Amino acid sequence: MSTQLKSQTELHAALNRQTANWSLLYVKLHHYHWYVSGSQFFTLHAKFEELYNEATGYVDVLAERLLAIGGQPASSMTQYLALSELQEARGGEDAKAMVTELVKDFTTVAEELQGVITAAEQLSDQPTADLLIGIRSSVEKHVWMLNAFQG
Repeated sequence: MSTQLKSQTELHAALNRQTANWSLLYVKLHHYHWYVSGSQFFTLHAKFEELYNEATGYVDVLAERLLAIGGQPASSMTQYLALSELQEARGGEDAKAMVTELVKDFTTVAEELQGVITAAEQLSDQPTADLLIGIRSSVEKHVWMLNAFQG
């Protein structure tokens, strides 16, 4: 019984880390949306808005899933910064650096998601695994597209 509880607790922690990741990405993407400039302004301004809208949706579904399975989602910037490996935008990045940073962040998120998917499957929590598989698929597509954008 304690192994099950430990694994459930670990799943809650991993989902909270994803909530933190997406909350930080939401803020970072807004920053990039507001401060992008240069010849790719129109393309990236619109793309960053699309991505931050997606991020806010993920924060909500992850937090609600966490509540549904007995967890308590992180809900403050202090918690997000403590839980996430991702970093806030530094400020002053050019468009190329913004895209490079997002590729790095999305790659980190996709890798972390794989571990959470495995944990959910080991707990026979298919609804959580399915949710995360969908998110991972989208994140991997973003990595591919942003890499293609960079050339």
